[in-house]
Amino acid sequence: MTTIRKRKMKKNVIYLFLGIVIIFVISILGLNYYNDYKYRQTNEFKLLEKGYTKEETSELIELLKEEKIMELLAQEKDERILPLIKEKYYIESNMEKYLAFQEKNTDKSMYDIVAIVNVHADQEWYETIIPADTSLNNLVLVNKFYQLEKEYTPENITTISNWYCYGEHKGTKEAYEAFIDMHTKAQESEIKLIINSSYRDYDLQEQTYNNLKKNYGIKRADSQAARPGHSEHESGLAFDIFSKEDTSTATFKDSKTYQWLKENAHHYGFIERYPEGKEYLTGYMFEAWHWRYVGKEIAEKIYQEQITFDEYYAYYLENQN
Repeated sequence: MTTIRKRKMKKNVIYLFLGIVIIFVISILGLNYYNDYKYRQTNEFKLLEKGYTKEETSELIELLKEEKIMELLAQEKDERILPLIKEKYYIESNMEKYLAFQEKNTDKSMYDIVAIVNVHADQEWYETIIPADTSLNNLVLVNKFYQLEKEYTPENITTISNWYCYGEHKGTKEAYEAFIDMHTKAQESEIKLIINSSYRDYDLQEQTYNNLKKNYGIKRADSQAARPGHSEHESGLAFDIFSKEDTSTATFKDSKTYQWLKENAHHYGFIERYPEGKEYLTGYMFEAWHWRYVGKEIAEKIYQEQITFDEYYAYYLENQN
């Protein structure tokens, strides 16, 4: 009797052990199945399924918000996406515009695609008119899309001494004082800076533009001057700067004064507003003499990054709102 009982107990132990093993195995298999199921729901798995590599997947997850990843998953893999979002001045809300513009301009670099769309230059000049944000003071953007009101008058507008200009000129007090500091420093290099054009109100800008349009036609007028409300000169922050030795727009770009300004103007808060090679972003022909006051900190940043003010505004100001 004792032997039979022992055998039964042994069998029970074996069955119990087998049961535990089976439960353990099922649990492991179930856990693995669950984990696999959960992983298949992740963006990582879905992006890999779309054909993105592990490296591309990691970068996309790191750089894109959930909403944009969902949009990617709803379409076939697009080889343009990652190069786009890795561009320094990429703005997520502009992705569809970048892709649409790139389809029609396959010869352009990703940098240019991003820059052009950011500054609205994928549109015709003056096609979209946006009220200029004058609350930004020295950082107000005025160009072929951003317009000042006809009644706008800059604060702290002041008359410029004839010691620093030819004729009667005005500018904002801060920009004028910065120019005086720059003028003084330039003299140490035997350069005598002179302002040849400065603040113009809406009516004077209208007259200037209409004269050009009458004499040369609208296309040339638009490349050389702004339509009323769209000129930086109306902000009181822009000066056309030459030297007493050279006031010719034809030769100034080759002067030592222009070279000095390129190397030093940012130290005093001025930027070259319409640089050579950036016409497709600014909408204006290269103007070696046109300098815009934005303040020292911003001028330094624009100088170091070698971008236009339009690009700076789009990425660092407009993009933050």
